[in-house]
Amino acid sequence: MKFGKVDNPLLVDFKLPPIKDKTFEILEKYSKDDHFEVFIGGAKWSKLELKGLFPPKTKDELTYYSRQFNSIEMNGTFYRSPTKEQVITWKNKTPKDFKFFPKIPQSISHYGRLFNVREKLTAFLDAITLFEEKLGMTFLQLHDNYSPNDFERLKDFVESFPKGYPLAIEVRNEKWFQNKAIFDEYCELLQKNKMANIIVDTPGRRDMLHMQLTSPDLFVRFVSAYHPLDYQRLDEWIERIKELKQAGLKNVYFFIHQSLSGKEELYATYFTEKLNKELGLQLRVPRLYEENLLF
Repeated sequence: MKFGKVDNPLLVDFKLPPIKDKTFEILEKYSKDDHFEVFIGGAKWSKLELKGLFPPKTKDELTYYSRQFNSIEMNGTFYRSPTKEQVITWKNKTPKDFKFFPKIPQSISHYGRLFNVREKLTAFLDAITLFEEKLGMTFLQLHDNYSPNDFERLKDFVESFPKGYPLAIEVRNEKWFQNKAIFDEYCELLQKNKMANIIVDTPGRRDMLHMQLTSPDLFVRFVSAYHPLDYQRLDEWIERIKELKQAGLKNVYFFIHQSLSGKEELYATYFTEKLNKELGLQLRVPRLYEENLLF
């Protein structure tokens, strides 16, 4: 993900802002339920994206990836809506506890701008429903220039979105975050329709760290700064997850955007190991191929 990339990460204030009070009000409704799950993944399962993760001559990248991670943020579906046959094939290659988080195609979000897209959306949902129990949550990312001026169209899309399909939404235009009344109205729309409000932690767009949940789900898209500061950033997220869990958080969906060009450490390894330790979890820990040979 190039979105929000900066030339000098040292000039960025990476400190996470406080969690909004409204988030705690929402989570309080779920505090008596002991359910808690964490899904950690990358954006792609490609050898080109994650050099060093795969053994030499790996033929089936998804099969191997899904034994390392327990989920995938499917950016690939943004560029091309999958066929039913593709979905069934992907589903059958992965372990029982694996989850897919497919991104709504750009033909709906960017080119269609949510207008007259019912047929395309139906085809997309008909396909991804075949993930069955392995469907985590689909997500909609709006274009950078999709502003609050288009709120009514977004509202129509949200309110008519078929029930039974969990949905998370990411808005990017700066105007959504500049006016509290506008952002509150947007969050209220998601809360009313039980949809998740995506948080993006990327170096160049700190306004997208709104820290306002609209459901008992924390959906984070974490973009690497390719700097040791990333470890501190992940540490902060672990502390926030602990705080939110205590308040009633039910699900964590945390996707780390990090390309690997060689033998750099996999941030997901660090993050998963520490989260396991801090929360007493037993998530499988992804490791680079050479590290796996030691276990």
